[in-house]
Amino acid sequence: MNFVRYRAVARKELLHIVRDPRSLGLALAVPLMMLLLFGWALTLDVDRIPTYVHDWDGTPESRAMIDQFRGSRYFDIQRYVHSYQPVDKDVDRSRILMAITVPKNFARDLLEGRQANIQVLLDGSDSNTASIALGYAQAVVSTYAAELRSNAQVRLGGGKLKTPVDAQIRVLYNSDLESKNFIVPGLIAVTMMIIAALLTSLTIAREWETGTMEQLLSTPLRPAEIVLGKLSAFFLLGVIDMMLCVVVGVFLFGVPFRGSVWFLLLTTFLFLFGALCWGMMISAVARSQLLAYQMGLLSSFLPAFLLSGFIYSIENMPKVIQAVTYIVPARYFVTILKGVFLKGTGIRVLATETLFLFAYALLVFVIAVRKMRQKVA
Repeated sequence: MNFVRYRAVARKELLHIVRDPRSLGLALAVPLMMLLLFGWALTLDVDRIPTYVHDWDGTPESRAMIDQFRGSRYFDIQRYVHSYQPVDKDVDRSRILMAITVPKNFARDLLEGRQANIQVLLDGSDSNTASIALGYAQAVVSTYAAELRSNAQVRLGGGKLKTPVDAQIRVLYNSDLESKNFIVPGLIAVTMMIIAALLTSLTIAREWETGTMEQLLSTPLRPAEIVLGKLSAFFLLGVIDMMLCVVVGVFLFGVPFRGSVWFLLLTTFLFLFGALCWGMMISAVARSQLLAYQMGLLSSFLPAFLLSGFIYSIENMPKVIQAVTYIVPARYFVTILKGVFLKGTGIRVLATETLFLFAYALLVFVIAVRKMRQKVA
């Protein structure tokens, strides 16, 4: 490999990108737009659940029960109703998610020591959100029931009731349980994969269509020099994008950063290089921009978004799909980003993921060079 020839290709590609405002704008603006849009719009937090209350009893005891829900940050009591008709109508229109019905004789059953029931109606069209809301409601009712039992024990002169087991809960790494703290790091990996693969494949595919690539291949340049030279400019853009995304995630979204900056840079270099080589390989196989876009989208966006553990837990996927995720590089980079941001882990803990990214980058680079050599031949 000749360094002078490599530098000439890299300089030519950098000038081409700088003089092409569309490619430059795509490379710099799209990652930030995706991060801002998804970071603000995409949330897995279930709180402020819109709730109606149907209190048939109307007693101090029933109102005390409702106050337990009102005092919780997970429920937003919007209206008191006097029949099921408004509940049915607004559930059908997706205006509310839950309704609480306190039946008649609720207070009498409590005061007489019998089991008192309440009814919780949930919109189950979104099963995941409904399950979480049901868990919150059960926790509120259980807390209120334990308080009633303790008060009854005190009135009977038996002292304050103590539970046999007292769970002391400590949440590590994400104590506020905010979904943005793990969505934003995963979103950085997905964004980098999409931009790197699509930008490289589309730009070089355009050169195939215009005929400038054939002129470049007719020069004494070797395939490895062409691949590395062309990737250098896009690699620089990718690093800038990554730094911008990290700054936005830490300072705008408030995501904690507890790990090593140098380890983050190392893994970012490996991931970016592999993703750019993947785009180069796509452009060598598909010499039209339309086909390159379709192949790049299918091979970068969908696996990175669906199979990386970014949103959907890999452990809950079918065994066959879990096996497929092992060949998705974004899976390992998402794990690294979450470890670096939230846990402060480094190479000792994430050595397997780092080695896979290195192996992936090396393998895709070799394949891209071979495909380019075939075009030269």
